[in-house]
Amino acid sequence: MEFEMIFSFSHSVLSHITLNMNYTHMQSDSELKWKIDFRYHLASMKFRRMSCNSVHDALSSDDILCDILLRLPPESVFKFIIVSKRWLKCICSYVFRHSYLRRWKVSSRLLGFVVCNSLYLGRRPGGLRRTPSEPALPFLSTCQEGDDLKYSGILKRLGYFIDSSNGLLLCGRHPKTYYVWDPVTKKQHKLPHPRVYFEELCMAFIAEDSPDDSICYKVIRAKCECKLNEVNTVTIETFCSKTTTWYYSILTCTSTLSLCPWTVATVIRGVIHWFAMRGNIAIYDQEQEERHIAVIQLPGSYDFDEQILGESSDGLLQYGISCKSGMEIWVLEKEIDDHTSLYSSNADFKTRWTLRYRLNFKTMWKKNPSVMTAYRTCSKSKETQILSFLSQNSESVYIRSGDNIFLCHLQSREVEVVQYDGRGSSILWDFSKVVPYFKPAWPHSSFL
Repeated sequence: MEFEMIFSFSHSVLSHITLNMNYTHMQSDSELKWKIDFRYHLASMKFRRMSCNSVHDALSSDDILCDILLRLPPESVFKFIIVSKRWLKCICSYVFRHSYLRRWKVSSRLLGFVVCNSLYLGRRPGGLRRTPSEPALPFLSTCQEGDDLKYSGILKRLGYFIDSSNGLLLCGRHPKTYYVWDPVTKKQHKLPHPRVYFEELCMAFIAEDSPDDSICYKVIRAKCECKLNEVNTVTIETFCSKTTTWYYSILTCTSTLSLCPWTVATVIRGVIHWFAMRGNIAIYDQEQEERHIAVIQLPGSYDFDEQILGESSDGLLQYGISCKSGMEIWVLEKEIDDHTSLYSSNADFKTRWTLRYRLNFKTMWKKNPSVMTAYRTCSKSKETQILSFLSQNSESVYIRSGDNIFLCHLQSREVEVVQYDGRGSSILWDFSKVVPYFKPAWPHSSFL
């Protein structure tokens, strides 16, 4: 605001000088030059004096300072945390962060990839056991901060990886023991044992913003039924960190459904998306008063090996599938009346899947000959498969070939290798879920 006033004033000064130059064009060059220099000198002195006072007054006001900082891009605003403790406190505050994230898109830092072996999920008595040499929570670090986490010893105390949200890690051992780990405070929070036993279940993990910057989250356990033709309800149990208790509820659906067991939900703006049987997804908005689940058919054929969900750059649900030949990326577009909701049991809505990318793996590797040669991706024993979307990104996706992880840029078809620590580890890739672990790039202040 104040900077705009200063700019307006400087513009008026220059306009005034130009006007006088046109008015006095009949005078001699030396006299004209002297008058212009003198007037410009006076204007400059006044401008500098006014600018100094205006900037000082502006930066002394927290409201004006925040308003100015809100206009700066992330690569600039984060540098100003070293100006003073007051600026650090302002930028790290909940109010400023909440306002800033509504205006700007701030990327997260990739710390590495967490690995969860599906062979140990829902293990029955006498089933396959993990060997002592295999860590319960393997972590493939991609940076120094990831190395610090990997070798800190905290991962050994958390059990198996389940999910992550906004930097928080949800780990534990089904069906009773769960932990939430906070990367900022380096503390783990043990949840009380759930009240209801589910033989097979799927999970959802939602980290929420809190005005006092305290850790705030929800953990949802959903029962997976086998009687697909008879059930149109889903039993869930939800833990809320605000109440520190589990509570039981039943969700209804207009059609029969069965959630895929031992999977985790993709959460987009608080809305939960679970994979369901028969090529469907179940969508549940836990903020809606009416506890209803909407079921939507997934696009494409069923001849695929891997399927993932994520959030696109424009805030839509995106769906990725891959098979031996290639992969497809779809986006769900909603056409809903202003007075109805997708999550209402009597809603009249239409959805449409739009194919954004179709990529043939052979064509992709031929376009990247140096990468293909260096990592021998053309080998039949190293089939390519889709791993995960990036956070709020429609243009890139993580893929795997052998024990190598790549970042594939969908539009250009170019790939680049992702270097990670632990490449020689004995990971059972065919039975493992490999998920990127992102930490929010927003700075943290201990003065709050």
